[in-house]
Amino acid sequence: MPSEPRVSVVIRAKNEAESIGKTLALLGSQTIAAETEVVVVDSGSRDRTVAIARDGGARIVEMPASAFTYGRSLNLGCAETRAPLIIALSAHAFPLDDSWLERMAATFDDARVACACGYPGGPEGELLTGPRVQDMADALRYPFWGYSNASGGFRAHLWRERAFREDMPGTEDKEWAWHWLERGWVTVVDPALAVDHDHFGEDPVRLYRRAHREAYGHAMFQDLEPYTFAELAREWWTDQGGRKNMLRARLSPRRGAQLLGWWAGRRAGRPG
Repeated sequence: MPSEPRVSVVIRAKNEAESIGKTLALLGSQTIAAETEVVVVDSGSRDRTVAIARDGGARIVEMPASAFTYGRSLNLGCAETRAPLIIALSAHAFPLDDSWLERMAATFDDARVACACGYPGGPEGELLTGPRVQDMADALRYPFWGYSNASGGFRAHLWRERAFREDMPGTEDKEWAWHWLERGWVTVVDPALAVDHDHFGEDPVRLYRRAHREAYGHAMFQDLEPYTFAELAREWWTDQGGRKNMLRARLSPRRGAQLLGWWAGRRAGRPG
């Protein structure tokens, strides 16, 4: 473990024995691996997740499954870190090459950046061809798009000043970024920081639950207009949702589950 790490990686895990070994191996092959420490927060795994992580050189933080929230588990891991830059990484999110961590760290050479993450799509579904800088004005135009803790970095001193909310079922990452955007910082979303992390293989029930908690979380910190069932139906009928054609989009049970989860979560999370 480096004496003065440049980067701390916090991995949240539960029953990830099939994935976490690969994730740790990929982190170990990074160009700045010698300057990186890894903390794994395990929330009650019943498989070999903890043993694999320990054998892989990670520091282990354990919490009971009953105490888990996304924000609480990440806060526990961050409290064990020492570097000025913290990277949150899902246990089943795989860096695509050996320079991923170095590119993430270099993003913070810009003193305006509070947090950064990587995925290919922009706020209107377009493919990004380079980094997009999100400020508060941009976030107000596209309130559901922005920073993600699935594979995102943030400044440790900002986390120490204001940790992630632990009462949210999801979207603690976007709420945290929103807080700093309001104070003049910016977020960077860059496809060059993307990892192999795909939720579309999940079954419709899991996708419904994920969409529900994310929508609920957004409604907890944003002043959102009501999302009616008529609007849901119109989106289902007119938006391909990344599918190859409209017919496939309308017949996709996974897309239907996501839309229903988003509608129900927005309604449940709305104050009053």
